[in-house]
Amino acid sequence: MSDAQPIFAVIGGSGLYSMPGLTDIIEHRMSTPFGDPSDAIVTGTLAGQRVAFLPRHGRGHRYSPGEVPSRANIYALKSLGVTHIVSVSACGSLREELKPLDIVVPDQLLDYTRGRRIASFFDNGIVAHVGVAEPVSPSLSAALAQAVKDVGGTVHEGGTFITIEGPRFSTKAESRAYRAWGCDIIGMTACPEAFLAREAEIDYAIMAHVTDYDVWRESEEAVTVAMVIERLNANLTLAQKAIAQLAPVVPRLPHETEGAMSISVITARDAIAPATRERVRLLVGKYLGE
Repeated sequence: MSDAQPIFAVIGGSGLYSMPGLTDIIEHRMSTPFGDPSDAIVTGTLAGQRVAFLPRHGRGHRYSPGEVPSRANIYALKSLGVTHIVSVSACGSLREELKPLDIVVPDQLLDYTRGRRIASFFDNGIVAHVGVAEPVSPSLSAALAQAVKDVGGTVHEGGTFITIEGPRFSTKAESRAYRAWGCDIIGMTACPEAFLAREAEIDYAIMAHVTDYDVWRESEEAVTVAMVIERLNANLTLAQKAIAQLAPVVPRLPHETEGAMSISVITARDAIAPATRERVRLLVGKYLGE
């Protein structure tokens, strides 16, 4: 088995709990200063590259969207040497032209999770303000979209992905409001995961699989769990092929978020307690003079 560090990771959402095609598999059961990840992280070889895979909700789908230990997930992947993450997730469409079974690679995020999820690694004695005007990696997103095209998928590049708190689906009034705000797709897990990836200086892109029209479209059946899972399962082979197509491309991509935290820590260095320094050493130790 290879012990080479992966630079590319896939976080699988609803319906994607494993990554067929991996060889030389190693399973990593990890603990972090921010708790345990959703599940063991599996690393293996795919298309000649080392890749890490983590099921966001845990095998068996044990974590509700608001319960996903996103800080632990991102920290654990960072500790394995990951520099690029593709998030695979289900989404609802808020636009007529974004049809079920299409794939959207969004370029903007709107966080409507009501502030209930811990959205930063920096608390309890250390404060950092990171820029997320462009919340996903342009180069990784473009490469991901091309990989989907190359394997025959219908992909839409760009768009705003709104993350709602969940776990319930939208009311019709909410769905219409999100459309009026200019949102294009809707889901429950992109935030704070994307923002934590930025704090960890990991490039992040989203492969969002359209499973439904949320509840705004009067001629369409309202979204259900059964509908989401059925349509995700229909797209699983496509997702796996696209990831295999992308894997050998990732090492050639720029690491766009490298240095993102270099001027983000605002707390005076002599005011950071030793235990706090240790907790964030992996993330910003080099910027604290360590």
